[in-house]
Amino acid sequence: MIEVYSWATPNGHKVHIMLEECGLPYKVFPVDIGAGDQFKPEFLSISPNNKIPAIVDPVGPDGKPVALFESGAILLYLASKCAKLLPKSDRQKFEVLQWLMFQMGGVGPMLGQAHHFRMYAPEKIDYAINRYTNEARRLYGVMDKRLAQSKYIGGPEYSIADIAVFPWLRSWKNQGIDWNDYPHLKGWFDEIAARPAVQRGVEVLADRRKPLTGDKEREVLFGTQQYKRH
Repeated sequence: MIEVYSWATPNGHKVHIMLEECGLPYKVFPVDIGAGDQFKPEFLSISPNNKIPAIVDPVGPDGKPVALFESGAILLYLASKCAKLLPKSDRQKFEVLQWLMFQMGGVGPMLGQAHHFRMYAPEKIDYAINRYTNEARRLYGVMDKRLAQSKYIGGPEYSIADIAVFPWLRSWKNQGIDWNDYPHLKGWFDEIAARPAVQRGVEVLADRRKPLTGDKEREVLFGTQQYKRH
């Protein structure tokens, strides 16, 4: 059984959804990032960047345990393990992978910054809010144009590219997005949200997460503790 060290965040939900789509048995170990669980030595031993999610598969490719961090790497690993959600042909596979990298390098980091400056920053900085809100809208536009031409983000079939992107768009309102501006993306979003495995995946640990309101939690996530050498 795969061990999943995670929390109810977009990156965590990627892996939860992937495991549900693959039908692989797994056990979840909560890592409360507001309480600082990500800095505990036992978690750092499998996720040295102190970020969730991470997994431990007791039966890796060579039959021995393997630990992985970084959600994109985990999606690729699970796609290989269950032989699903990543095309076999090189042409189609790399088409999917470019959109996976688009999410990892663009959608996640930029929407994360939009969340931070719009919702969590201790002071409202107009320049930062405008910069990252505009970048969020630009990225939504890229995806909307893609989905005007393609049924799914990565191509004609549902894939890890869709699984990677979807959780980040669930907080569209906090990102300053009006769905009316992105009709093709909205149609795709609704279709993905209706998948039973997706619905199960986004519920994993959802009851454990609380709104980020306390100074202690803000300090853990955004303060000096992030920059200490653990």
